[in-house]
Amino acid sequence: MTNQRRSRSVAIFDLDHGILRKPPAELLGSSLTQRAADVLGPLGGPILKAFTRGASGSNGQSEAGQTAADKLQLHRHAPTIFEEHRQANRRLVATTHVPIEVAQPFADRLGFEAVIATTKDGPLVWGRGKVDAVRAWAKDNGAVLKRSYFYGGAFADAAMLAEVGRPVVVDPDPRLAALAWLKGWPTRSLHAPPGVLTVAGREMQELMRPFGRPELVPNAKIEFHDLHHIPMDGPAIVVGNHRSYYDGVVVGMAIMQSGRIARFLGKKEVFDVPVVGKAARWAGGIRVERGTGSDEPLHEAAAALEAGEVIMLMPEGTIPRGPAFFEPGLQGRWGAAKLAAMTKAPVIPLGLWGTEKVWPRSSRVPNLNPLNRPEVTVHAGPPVQLSYGDPDTDTKAIMSAIVDLLPDEAKVEHEPTAEELRLTYPAGYKGDPEKELARRPGTDT
Repeated sequence: MTNQRRSRSVAIFDLDHGILRKPPAELLGSSLTQRAADVLGPLGGPILKAFTRGASGSNGQSEAGQTAADKLQLHRHAPTIFEEHRQANRRLVATTHVPIEVAQPFADRLGFEAVIATTKDGPLVWGRGKVDAVRAWAKDNGAVLKRSYFYGGAFADAAMLAEVGRPVVVDPDPRLAALAWLKGWPTRSLHAPPGVLTVAGREMQELMRPFGRPELVPNAKIEFHDLHHIPMDGPAIVVGNHRSYYDGVVVGMAIMQSGRIARFLGKKEVFDVPVVGKAARWAGGIRVERGTGSDEPLHEAAAALEAGEVIMLMPEGTIPRGPAFFEPGLQGRWGAAKLAAMTKAPVIPLGLWGTEKVWPRSSRVPNLNPLNRPEVTVHAGPPVQLSYGDPDTDTKAIMSAIVDLLPDEAKVEHEPTAEELRLTYPAGYKGDPEKELARRPGTDT
């Protein structure tokens, strides 16, 4: 009974504005067909049909549609949503204003159960016509729209979004974005994970990239080396040593300089601050609550890697305090190694040096004096060779690769002065810094 009830809830995805990087009409090679629907509405139907009229295979699918479907590209986070609905036993259905002969190959490629598209003798599946067509399909196939989802991003889909019980506005055009705000419809982007802020389909990190150049930094002299090791596309786990509150800024700049966007894992204390925490989540942060043993952050990070994202994290988990700050060897937690074993994504090491001079642990604010600009260097290395077996062994390999990228002075024993030690303690620190020398590796990220 439960499965039958669930099967009456369907997930409907619009192919014209939502899950595909290019809609079917554009893949067919004609912007005219897309504009015919966007501007003329139902009057554009004859143009659409005339454009796609032609030879069809024995299964009724046009050769043009089959060729266009070969070029199909999904937005990176669409497959995750598909899988969530399949796991919930919901049927997946597509809608589009292009003719059924063209649309069917797209639905087949996506593994959808059905496609609701314009037919030879029927009205254009657009606007109110789409609602009528979906209603008819639901009636014939035992679906309940008030229990169902619809994903669309064009203002023309407003009526369809209002028709279902669970509307989801996807990367909307300006008019639909305004309507969604008024209606309280949930809005998300398939360019990025849930919770990440996008503007016109672009993330905050993309919008900030022009300002992330070292020469524009007023309070530090930053040099990047060998950033070509960060892959231009595909998943990657970027790891670095932790010396300062300033590390996240510098690593973020390095990743932006490489042309990528990163999801970063950070401790819960950052995300629990009202304003800062919200901004961190909007920027793509993943909240980690250390000490709980929870693997939830790893699964969230793994999902981002499966979508081809970059994950940024500091395996040390926190900035070492006291004598541990000056140890030549680095002690890491198992998060990066476990994440690599789960996803087989390459682990790219970064060696950071000098960030503590910009923002020492003892200070509540960074150095802001433009006349005193400490030197900061970031060296990237090739992917770390891992066994994907024992997380402790792989963590040691990761930390060793990071140490190899640090200057020679970091690799020798150093007896810190009292002032140097003082700078490694946070304001009001009451812990035992000697225990930092024997930190356990952990399952926490």
